[in-house]
Amino acid sequence: MIAETVCSAVSAAGLGIAVVTAYRKRFLAAARLAAYSLVPVGLVMTGVVGWLADTALSPTAWAGFGVLGAAWLLFAGTRAVERRRGGAGREAAGRAEQDAVAPAASAPSLGGAPRPAARPTAGPRAGAPRTADSGEDFSDIEAILKKHGI
Repeated sequence: MIAETVCSAVSAAGLGIAVVTAYRKRFLAAARLAAYSLVPVGLVMTGVVGWLADTALSPTAWAGFGVLGAAWLLFAGTRAVERRRGGAGREAAGRAEQDAVAPAASAPSLGGAPRPAARPTAGPRAGAPRTADSGEDFSDIEAILKKHGI
């Protein structure tokens, strides 16, 4: 009963301020204030305020909040431990990736296929400047690709 009275008083005061704001030709601000001031009355009329008042004074509700807090702590704790260990999910993903390849799969699907013979490169184009290390331009790139098994 007290909560409903307080909400009604807050709404009435907010509507009064909205009227004064509209009188000062600030209609957008007045409409926004009126919207905010109608929220407490709407909450009272829908029963939310009564439900909150009953919940705040109920030991069963507080015990329920305690259980929810304990569940959250368990979730957060297990996630922290999992991240600290490096994640059991990563190990399972690695095993699943290994198991995903069929035993009789061809060598190219395993990624360890021998590289095809390099195509002969054409001579330098006419007008292109020749450099002393033109054959070694891609040696660094090839080394990186070989390192990654590509």
